[in-house]
Amino acid sequence: MTPAVRYTATAKLLHWLMAVLIPASMALGMYVEGLPFSPEKLKLISWHKWAGLTLFTLAVLRLGWRLRHPPPPLPASMSPTLRFAAHAGHLMLYVLMLAIPLTGWLMSSAKGVPTVWFGVLPIPDLLAKDEALGTLLQATHKYLNWLLAATLAGHVAAALKHHFIDRDDILRRMLPGSADKQRQ
Repeated sequence: MTPAVRYTATAKLLHWLMAVLIPASMALGMYVEGLPFSPEKLKLISWHKWAGLTLFTLAVLRLGWRLRHPPPPLPASMSPTLRFAAHAGHLMLYVLMLAIPLTGWLMSSAKGVPTVWFGVLPIPDLLAKDEALGTLLQATHKYLNWLLAATLAGHVAAALKHHFIDRDDILRRMLPGSADKQRQ
Protein backbone atom coordinates (compact mmCIF):
# COMPACT_ATOMS: atom_id res chain seq x y z
CA MET A 1 0.00 0.00 0.00
CA THR A 2 1.43 3.38 -0.97
CA PRO A 3 0.93 6.47 1.21
CA ALA A 4 -2.25 8.53 1.08
CA VAL A 5 -2.25 11.67 -1.04
CA ARG A 6 -4.83 13.36 1.20
CA TYR A 7 -5.94 12.84 4.77
CA THR A 8 -8.91 10.55 5.28
CA ALA A 9 -12.38 12.00 5.88
CA THR A 10 -12.18 10.77 9.49
CA ALA A 11 -8.82 12.46 10.06
CA LYS A 12 -10.21 15.70 8.62
CA LEU A 13 -13.36 15.51 10.74
CA LEU A 14 -11.37 14.95 13.94
CA HIS A 15 -8.90 17.71 13.01
CA TRP A 16 -11.56 20.33 12.32
CA LEU A 17 -13.74 19.36 15.30
CA MET A 18 -10.75 19.91 17.53
CA ALA A 19 -9.77 23.09 15.65
CA VAL A 20 -13.13 24.55 16.70
CA LEU A 21 -13.45 23.01 20.17
CA ILE A 22 -9.93 23.72 21.47
CA PRO A 23 -10.06 27.53 21.08
CA ALA A 24 -13.66 27.55 22.34
CA SER A 25 -12.70 25.59 25.44
CA MET A 26 -9.64 27.78 26.01
CA ALA A 27 -11.73 30.94 25.69
CA LEU A 28 -14.35 29.57 28.09
CA GLY A 29 -11.64 28.63 30.61
CA MET A 30 -10.11 32.11 30.45
CA TYR A 31 -13.53 33.74 30.77
CA VAL A 32 -14.53 31.62 33.76
CA GLU A 33 -11.24 32.31 35.53
CA GLY A 34 -12.15 35.99 35.93
CA LEU A 35 -15.71 35.47 37.16
CA PRO A 36 -16.68 35.83 40.82
CA PHE A 37 -17.90 32.66 42.52
CA SER A 38 -21.54 32.12 41.59
CA PRO A 39 -23.94 29.46 40.29
CA GLU A 40 -23.25 30.79 36.76
CA LYS A 41 -19.49 30.29 37.23
CA LEU A 42 -20.06 26.71 38.47
CA LYS A 43 -22.24 25.99 35.42
CA LEU A 44 -19.59 27.34 33.04
CA ILE A 45 -16.83 25.41 34.80
CA SER A 46 -18.89 22.25 34.24
CA TRP A 47 -19.19 23.08 30.54
CA HIS A 48 -15.42 23.67 30.37
CA LYS A 49 -14.79 20.31 32.04
CA TRP A 50 -17.21 18.58 29.64
CA ALA A 51 -15.38 20.18 26.71
CA GLY A 52 -12.04 19.05 28.15
CA LEU A 53 -13.18 15.45 28.55
CA THR A 54 -14.66 15.50 25.06
CA LEU A 55 -11.39 16.88 23.67
CA PHE A 56 -9.42 14.23 25.55
CA THR A 57 -11.64 11.51 24.05
CA LEU A 58 -11.30 13.03 20.56
CA ALA A 59 -7.50 13.26 20.98
CA VAL A 60 -7.29 9.56 21.92
CA LEU A 61 -9.47 8.67 18.92
CA ARG A 62 -7.42 10.93 16.68
CA LEU A 63 -4.13 9.47 17.83
CA GLY A 64 -5.46 5.93 17.33
CA TRP A 65 -6.71 6.84 13.85
CA ARG A 66 -3.38 8.43 12.92
CA LEU A 67 -1.44 5.37 14.06
CA ARG A 68 -3.59 3.13 11.84
CA HIS A 69 -3.85 5.61 8.93
CA PRO A 70 -0.51 7.42 8.51
CA PRO A 71 -0.68 10.97 7.17
CA PRO A 72 0.42 11.80 3.64
CA PRO A 73 4.17 12.31 3.30
CA LEU A 74 5.60 15.79 3.50
CA PRO A 75 6.66 17.37 0.20
CA ALA A 76 10.07 16.22 -1.02
CA SER A 77 11.02 19.88 -1.41
CA MET A 78 11.01 20.39 2.38
CA SER A 79 14.43 20.57 4.00
CA PRO A 80 15.35 18.07 6.73
CA THR A 81 15.16 20.90 9.28
CA LEU A 82 11.62 21.82 8.25
CA ARG A 83 10.61 18.15 8.26
CA PHE A 84 11.95 17.82 11.79
CA ALA A 85 10.11 20.99 12.84
CA ALA A 86 6.85 19.71 11.31
CA HIS A 87 7.12 16.36 13.10
CA ALA A 88 8.14 18.02 16.38
CA GLY A 89 5.22 20.46 16.13
CA HIS A 90 2.72 17.67 15.53
CA LEU A 91 4.17 15.64 18.39
CA MET A 92 3.88 18.68 20.67
CA LEU A 93 0.24 19.17 19.62
CA TYR A 94 -0.63 15.56 20.44
CA VAL A 95 1.18 15.66 23.78
CA LEU A 96 -0.63 18.87 24.74
CA MET A 97 -4.04 17.64 23.49
CA LEU A 98 -3.67 14.76 25.96
CA ALA A 99 -1.81 16.52 28.81
CA ILE A 100 -4.08 19.54 29.14
CA PRO A 101 -7.36 17.69 29.75
CA LEU A 102 -5.48 15.22 31.94
CA THR A 103 -4.10 18.03 34.14
CA GLY A 104 -7.60 19.50 34.35
CA TRP A 105 -8.99 16.12 35.43
CA LEU A 106 -6.18 15.67 37.97
CA MET A 107 -6.75 19.22 39.24
CA SER A 108 -10.47 18.61 39.75
CA SER A 109 -9.69 15.38 41.57
CA ALA A 110 -7.10 17.02 43.83
CA LYS A 111 -9.43 19.92 44.57
CA GLY A 112 -12.20 17.46 45.49
CA VAL A 113 -14.55 18.73 42.78
CA PRO A 114 -16.28 15.81 41.06
CA THR A 115 -16.86 15.79 37.32
CA VAL A 116 -20.03 14.41 35.81
CA TRP A 117 -19.64 14.37 32.03
CA PHE A 118 -22.64 16.16 30.51
CA GLY A 119 -24.35 15.81 33.87
CA VAL A 120 -24.84 12.07 33.27
CA LEU A 121 -21.61 10.07 33.48
CA PRO A 122 -19.63 10.39 36.73
CA ILE A 123 -15.89 10.50 36.05
CA PRO A 124 -13.75 8.86 38.74
CA ASP A 125 -11.27 10.96 40.66
CA LEU A 126 -7.68 10.13 39.81
CA LEU A 127 -6.20 11.59 43.00
CA ALA A 128 -7.17 11.99 46.62
CA LYS A 129 -8.12 15.49 47.72
CA ASP A 130 -5.00 17.62 48.19
CA GLU A 131 -5.51 21.38 47.92
CA ALA A 132 -1.80 22.21 47.46
CA LEU A 133 -1.48 19.67 44.65
CA GLY A 134 -4.70 21.01 43.13
CA THR A 135 -3.24 24.52 43.07
CA LEU A 136 -0.03 23.25 41.43
CA LEU A 137 -2.05 21.33 38.83
CA GLN A 138 -4.17 24.41 38.17
CA ALA A 139 -1.04 26.43 37.37
CA THR A 140 0.29 23.57 35.23
CA HIS A 141 -3.02 23.38 33.35
CA LYS A 142 -2.94 27.12 32.70
CA TYR A 143 0.69 27.20 31.47
CA LEU A 144 0.19 24.17 29.25
CA ASN A 145 -2.72 26.01 27.64
CA TRP A 146 -0.48 28.99 26.89
CA LEU A 147 2.06 26.60 25.37
CA LEU A 148 -0.75 25.07 23.28
CA ALA A 149 -1.85 28.52 22.10
CA ALA A 150 1.71 29.26 20.95
CA THR A 151 2.04 25.85 19.29
CA LEU A 152 -1.31 26.28 17.52
CA ALA A 153 -0.25 29.72 16.30
CA GLY A 154 2.90 28.15 14.83
CA HIS A 155 0.83 25.36 13.27
CA VAL A 156 -1.55 27.80 11.59
CA ALA A 157 1.31 30.05 10.47
CA ALA A 158 3.12 27.06 8.93
CA ALA A 159 -0.03 25.92 7.10
CA LEU A 160 -0.59 29.41 5.71
CA LYS A 161 3.09 29.69 4.69
CA HIS A 162 2.82 26.42 2.80
CA HIS A 163 -0.36 27.57 1.08
CA PHE A 164 0.51 31.16 0.18
CA ILE A 165 4.31 31.20 -0.06
CA ASP A 166 5.42 27.66 -0.88
CA ARG A 167 2.21 27.00 -2.85
CA ASP A 168 2.26 23.30 -2.04
CA ASP A 169 -0.69 21.10 -1.05
CA ILE A 170 -0.01 20.84 2.71
CA LEU A 171 -3.10 22.88 3.63
CA ARG A 172 -5.36 21.75 0.77
CA ARG A 173 -5.04 18.08 1.64
CA MET A 174 -6.52 18.74 5.11
CA LEU A 175 -9.32 21.04 3.98
CA PRO A 176 -12.88 19.72 4.15
CA GLY A 177 -14.12 18.68 0.74
CA SER A 178 -10.70 17.85 -0.69
CA ALA A 179 -10.71 14.37 -2.21
CA ASP A 180 -9.75 11.45 0.00
CA LYS A 181 -7.61 9.81 -2.67
CA GLN A 182 -5.22 6.97 -2.22
CA ARG A 183 -2.45 6.22 -4.69
CA GLN A 184 -3.06 2.84 -6.24
